[in-house]
Amino acid sequence: MNWSAFFTRSGTAIVFAIVMLAGLLGHALLFSALFLLVQFLCIKEYFSLFKNINGSKQNNITSEIVLQFFGAALLLLCSPIFEGQKLFVPALLFIPTVILLWQALHAKGNIQNAFQTFGAMLYIILPILLLILMREKSLLLPLGLVLMIWVNDTMAYIVGSLIGKTPFSTISPKKTWEGTIGGALLTVIVASIWGYYSPYYHIQDWLALSLCASVAGTLGDLLESKLKRLAEVKDSGSFMPGHGGALDRFDSLLVATPFAFAYSYLFMDSLKVLVF
Repeated sequence: MNWSAFFTRSGTAIVFAIVMLAGLLGHALLFSALFLLVQFLCIKEYFSLFKNINGSKQNNITSEIVLQFFGAALLLLCSPIFEGQKLFVPALLFIPTVILLWQALHAKGNIQNAFQTFGAMLYIILPILLLILMREKSLLLPLGLVLMIWVNDTMAYIVGSLIGKTPFSTISPKKTWEGTIGGALLTVIVASIWGYYSPYYHIQDWLALSLCASVAGTLGDLLESKLKRLAEVKDSGSFMPGHGGALDRFDSLLVATPFAFAYSYLFMDSLKVLVF
């Protein structure tokens, strides 16, 4: 095991965890502010990656600005500030869609620009919006999902570093089958223990969320790794020493959230008492 890298990552992770937990456990406005920042950073890094992927062409700055404004407005509209005004969300969706379609179809390389722009809406803006809606149901949902992703990532890293030998995918050469399976199993075990003793929801609910975190989360990690390989960069950004950028840190959460949202709204009861 590379102990130097391990301690660097651990130190940064502690600071990161404090900020995240403050946002996750704090008032709903603080939660919205935290993920507004996350969304801003992820969109910037997303367009930076595609600038490299496209061969150092001029970045699609118009689409990036529109998406930043659209994502921020959508997030704020779904926050407690505009409680009761969520009927305006469909209208808000219509405006940037028209702008982005017009811009994409009239720009050079229009099909490529269109896929890139709407990809950002599906990959970044939609999952973060779903996180906000999950918190309206109960703060335990986004909190539990984030914690289980942390458990999965940390255990996969430790197990892989100690006994990992079999490469999991050519997309991410450092990821091993041993680490991936070990991380998933330990995440399921932790979720089972919590679900058994927790008075909130049922054990099968926490097991389902743990599978979203480990399986969909791993796919999210591979997706972002593929983008970085295409862009020929090691990290999506540099705001976290030892962890890279926002996309590096939230890649699993972005892909796991839609699955967790679908399960929670189809099968889990509301716990409004836990929302503040």
